[in-house]
Amino acid sequence: MSSVFDCRDEAQLLAGMRHARQAIARGELIVLPTDTVYGVAADAFAPAAVRRLLEVKGRGRSQPPPVLVANQSALAALVQSIPEPVQRLVDEFWPGGLTIVLPAQPSLSWDLGDTLGTVAVRMPDLRLALELLEETGPLAVSSANLTGKAAAVSAADAQRMLKDGVSVYLDAGFSETGIASTIIDATSLVRRGPDDPTEPRVRILREGAISRQQLESIIGDLLEPAPELAPEPERGGESLAEPDPSSDGTA
Repeated sequence: MSSVFDCRDEAQLLAGMRHARQAIARGELIVLPTDTVYGVAADAFAPAAVRRLLEVKGRGRSQPPPVLVANQSALAALVQSIPEPVQRLVDEFWPGGLTIVLPAQPSLSWDLGDTLGTVAVRMPDLRLALELLEETGPLAVSSANLTGKAAAVSAADAQRMLKDGVSVYLDAGFSETGIASTIIDATSLVRRGPDDPTEPRVRILREGAISRQQLESIIGDLLEPAPELAPEPERGGESLAEPDPSSDGTA
């Protein structure tokens, strides 16, 4: 049976945070508010808990969850390196609605799914979430909804979809923005050797809380140009536009 705590009430907030920490330590799932949408969270270093997170959402290993961290130091511990342009983005937009994909630190013992050696990391701009992350360490966090459904903007939304698959729900009212984070891929900025032919570019995987214009203002031409719109199909033909695989899943 799930427990729900109204974190707008100081007494329930303290109890809820304690129960959430204990649930994470037991390898269970929790739902927490963030500055974007509600997220469902598991200990990032507990493979069984991460598998449970994917199962509850109805996702496979091909859609690994991002990781939320409490500070920039935690980012440095999770990734292979932080290129200077990425550091500029972090300084400008963290804490906030920017998720950054980088090569993961190869020495880490975890299993987030089929990540191809990368990790998506974000520092949320919400005191409750940051205080919990300080206590638990990095959490694997995906939007608190069933795959294919709209992201949850309240704990009640999340509970209707995830039900007793989650042990603890932390309710802080409706999310402030209801807009998911922007996801960027900065892996090409980390060179794999002196002969690496990859052109260093930052690619937007999903535009959300942080706009393309905001990103351009910080890193300029390093941002990959916006893709051209697909041409209109001929009458009776099929659309050439591909669905966005990252439209769901990141808090």
